[in-house]
Amino acid sequence: MVVTGASSGFGELAALRFARAGARVVLAARRLERAAVGREQNEMARDSYSYLHFLMVAGIVLLALGLKKTLGHEGDPLHAVPAFALLGGVALYLLGHVAFRYRHIHTINRQRLLLAAVLFALIPAALELPALAILALVNALIWAMIVYETISYGERRAQARREHFAEQPST
Repeated sequence: MVVTGASSGFGELAALRFARAGARVVLAARRLERAAVGREQNEMARDSYSYLHFLMVAGIVLLALGLKKTLGHEGDPLHAVPAFALLGGVALYLLGHVAFRYRHIHTINRQRLLLAAVLFALIPAALELPALAILALVNALIWAMIVYETISYGERRAQARREHFAEQPST
């Protein structure tokens, strides 16, 4: 059971890494480059790469804490702190992405916002269900969001990347 739990935890971490890679990063870099040099650019960089990245890093740290407290107790329901760390950590990470996107391109990623809300709402269930079931559920939800985004935004992401790398000077 420990191997299954660890594999599930690794799947969550891989999903979060995969969720980070996307057109959002390219569009944010382009928006930062095009911002007026000086105050506007400084404020955008400060907000995005300090405050908003803090949410993402805090989410990853909470997830790691939740996984640490969960492994070895996969058949038991989670206690309050590990439940919040596991589900709230992923939710906080997603909210950091939502805020980052809003800061740069002034749109809200509704699927990530919705998934964050669902994860917070699942915390009481994590106090009753086996930890392994919660790990599997979180995995399934994150990967479902990624598949949806890949299908929905796949061509636009690819186009944004092509444009971004076409604009870069060759070295």
